[in-house]
Amino acid sequence: MAEPLSLALLGLVLAAVGVDLLIGDPRRLPHPVVGMGRVIARLEGGWNHGSRVSRRCKGALMTALVVLGSGGLAWSAITLLARVHPWLGWLAEGWLLASCLAIKGLRDAALAVAAPLTGGDLPGARRALSMIVGRDTAELDEADIARGTVETVAENSVDGITSPLFFALLGGAPLALAYKAINTLDSMVGHRSARYLDFGWASARLDDLANWLPARLTALTLWLGARLSDGRRTRGALAATRREAPRHLSPNSGWPEAMVAHLLGVQLGGNNHYLGELSARVRLGSPHEALGARHIPAAVRLMHGGWVVFLALLALVTLLKEVLT
Repeated sequence: MAEPLSLALLGLVLAAVGVDLLIGDPRRLPHPVVGMGRVIARLEGGWNHGSRVSRRCKGALMTALVVLGSGGLAWSAITLLARVHPWLGWLAEGWLLASCLAIKGLRDAALAVAAPLTGGDLPGARRALSMIVGRDTAELDEADIARGTVETVAENSVDGITSPLFFALLGGAPLALAYKAINTLDSMVGHRSARYLDFGWASARLDDLANWLPARLTALTLWLGARLSDGRRTRGALAATRREAPRHLSPNSGWPEAMVAHLLGVQLGGNNHYLGELSARVRLGSPHEALGARHIPAAVRLMHGGWVVFLALLALVTLLKEVLT
């Protein structure tokens, strides 16, 4: 396996990005996250019972097993294949790295909402949105559909793109897969519901920790990407994001969401419903423009600018390391 922050690993990551942009996640190929999900579901079903302390302990043990197991299995597979032939190890690591990225998937999912919404097909847009959010979508109007999509693009720019890139260049596919395990655990059991509040506590806290730096760097690179493209609405966006992001329920999601809101000149957040239950979210940004279908492709363009700058900065750090060592 390539060394952390090495030119060889940078080349693998760039190749993985290219693969993701071209083919995304083909449904016919096995995906590591699917396997993680099955293991988590099995363990949760068997372990999530008992006292509060017992559930916290078993949830923490599950988190450790899934994260270390995912990274360890990736390392073992790459090492064994590399012993057969070095190219097999490289190909395996490149494929695993590509499986950690969701650039094409996030873009396609967002534009799948934008297409019917632009044509006035609200039922079609609601159905497409329901595939990528957990909130109730049956009664949403155009503005709320657009808001849900833009928020998803902003938040998942971290989970699906920049955080995997960050950990990939630090530790290759094993560390990137370990991160995806953390993210999958959080999405499955890291909820603030009665069922998962204790059992998913360790998973949620570990996800907060893993995304802390990437989320803040993503906000910065979203701003830099917009600044380098047309500079639209970048003035004051950094200060406003620093002020508003900490108000978000999540310690990390508020950073990309606040930045995207200010760069688009819209307001995100507000009232959502989950299985009929109201959930009030902090409002981010200022409503200079009414949210609409046109803001979805605009958010996708910001996403692309952000991850390109993010990867360029990581590449620069890698090059500097190579020069200095």
